Amino acid sequence: MLSAGRALARILKDEGSEYLFCFPTSEIIEAAALEGLRVITCRTERTVTNMADGYTRVHNGRRIGVCAVQGGPGVENAFVGVAQAYADSSPILMIAGGAVRGRRGLPAMFDGIRNYAGVTKWADRIDAPERLREMAMRAFTKLRNGRRRPVFLELPSDVAMEGVDETAPPYAPVPRYASAGDPADVSAAITLLLRARRPMLYVGQGVLWGEASEELRRFAELLALPVMTTTLGKGAFPEDHPLALGIGGTDITAMADRFLDTADVVVCLGASLMQTLAAAAIPAGRTIVHCTDDADDLNTEYRAAQAIVGDIKLVLRQLTAEAERRGGSAGESPVAEIRMLREAWLAQWMPLLTSDEIPINPYRIVWDLIRTIDPATSIVTHDAGSPRAQIAPFYPALAPRSYIGWGNSHQLGASLGLIMGAKLAAPEKLAVAYMGDAAFGMCGLDLETSVRERIPLLCIVNNNSAMAGYASRLPQATERYGVGTVSGDYTQIARGLGAWAERVDQPAEIVPALRRALAAVAAGETAVLEFMTKVEVTMVRHGATVPPA
Repeated sequence: MLSAGRALARILKDEGSEYLFCFPTSEIIEAAALEGLRVITCRTERTVTNMADGYTRVHNGRRIGVCAVQGGPGVENAFVGVAQAYADSSPILMIAGGAVRGRRGLPAMFDGIRNYAGVTKWADRIDAPERLREMAMRAFTKLRNGRRRPVFLELPSDVAMEGVDETAPPYAPVPRYASAGDPADVSAAITLLLRARRPMLYVGQGVLWGEASEELRRFAELLALPVMTTTLGKGAFPEDHPLALGIGGTDITAMADRFLDTADVVVCLGASLMQTLAAAAIPAGRTIVHCTDDADDLNTEYRAAQAIVGDIKLVLRQLTAEAERRGGSAGESPVAEIRMLREAWLAQWMPLLTSDEIPINPYRIVWDLIRTIDPATSIVTHDAGSPRAQIAPFYPALAPRSYIGWGNSHQLGASLGLIMGAKLAAPEKLAVAYMGDAAFGMCGLDLETSVRERIPLLCIVNNNSAMAGYASRLPQATERYGVGTVSGDYTQIARGLGAWAERVDQPAEIVPALRRALAAVAAGETAVLEFMTKVEVTMVRHGATVPPA
């Protein structure tokens, strides 16, 4: 007899799944192992969800990250990671245990379906084995189509162990469907664009999910349009391109800052236009053209003068074709201005990027990392807070998914799980997580997962013994009770968990230490570099992209 649990594991394989990220126990775990899925057990349920998230992102949703936890405490602990995937619009499949028949609804039984409804696209229960195929088909249809967000499926143990009909036809994987925009909307958008005095492109992660980076490049080059990406969209447009403005979130480059301030028409591609830490605000008075595959994005915090609802790859092709049909010219090229702004901006930041301060300035670590690794063959991600502000504006993302930008919900410690999932999706790439000591406190034990599961990566920890920026907001709590102060020897912790680790306190040793760590990663080890850093509160922010003299 084929159990429902095992039948679901087969469906996961049919849908392209390679891994089941889990924290025991659940019937689907044993079923997955029997069906040949690699089962990866983490130290915390949150890391389970982060790994599924990173895996999904690097595959652009063509393969879906699947995670499994037990009912009760497991599904309760996993909530935070699913909430983050929901905020960032990343589709992962959570399979959770639940109360058996006759126990549902009791006060002590956590109701996963009701509680996860607010952080998933769909949450439901496989309540009978004969409904398993139907529920799986609906789940993957929702994961691959429309707005990308997590799906929650509860598989109670009694249902998982019951038999299914083995004579049913083979399961057919669910396709992704795409629709183009209304030609009239496309024409109206090009009219606004061709009349613009100073247009720009505002690019979100929808271009990454839609695998439309090449279409974006062609469109930008055709009309000589400067391109800014949100933090989540970083990598959708090569940041070494002459038209690249870099990122615009809370952390924003001088180029993006200037063009946002002076643009008259802003064409938003694959961005929800929700105001978050990962998306720069559009100044009032701008004419907005909003291109999205989700009509729910429209007219939320900004009123669009023109909208196009459709698959971003198809819409970009339509925009390009319409511009070519009208003989649209590039007009005055912004390339020289962008180059001048970039050179001046970097020159102004060089004192921090090349600082010889002791303790080490974290911007120096970022600069030396850029000079030491090959961005073309790497995947890098930040953690929340200061590490994101320090690395995201300066690190050059040269290809899609070479950088995992995140942060609509900016949870400390997510970077380690994300980069482990990314490494499994792209094992040929160097995987780097850049975090602070507070983030390490949230996720550090899962370095053991990286070691045990043979997922070699580089983890950079900035140890300044503080949560930077809190002292100014919580002066009395800081002075009286040390709020924001943390401590620890993370090199010793990493070594105790089986990782190669080294502590660095001299700026001149950053590059040599990075090279030693890269050699360890190349040999199949997980490497941790703990840099003893100063508290650096200077950030690359709107209207203040130049560090103080």
